[in-house]
This record gives sequence, C-alpha cells and structure tokens, in this order.
Amino acid sequence: MSNFINTLTKIIEDRKENRKPDSYTNYLLDNPQKAAQKVGEEATEVIIAALAQSDDRLLDETADLVYHTLVLLSTRNVTWEQVLARLETRHHP
Repeated sequence: MSNFINTLTKIIEDRKENRKPDSYTNYLLDNPQKAAQKVGEEATEVIIAALAQSDDRLLDETADLVYHTLVLLSTRNVTWEQVLARLETRHHP
C-alpha cells in the first residue's frame, strides 16, 4: 500500500518553508480559519456523497477532506504522526 499521505504532508510542510506564488496551500496556511471552514465543507460533501452519490464521488470528496485536514493540522503544527499515535492509544484489542 502506498503511503502518499507522507508525501503530501511533506509537500504541505515545504509550502510553509518555500512559499509559491498563487499556491492554494499557502493561501490556506495563511488563513487557518479558511482552512478550518474547508474541512467542514468537505466533511459535509463526504456525507452527501456517501448518502446520495457514486463511490467515485465519495473517493473524490474524501481525498479533499484528507488534504484540507492535513493543511489545517499544519496551521497548528500538529503532525499526522500525532493523529496516528492518538488513534493507537484508542485501540484496545
């Protein structure tokens, strides 16, 4: 299984260090409230896709949700690894 999420996280962090003109990621990093709003919008779109749209649409919306969540985490200097560690603490086999 590919671990593209690590690559995407590195891209987001690179945008923090090496800004690019007209970068949507930089726009969100500079506007944490907008990043949070986008997470909410994408979560709603995931729900709609799950209830009334195709699997392909559900995949697209879930991918958008993950991307926006990663950007939002980055605005708070929270890492994906921290999220995974928290999930692990909740797992009780």
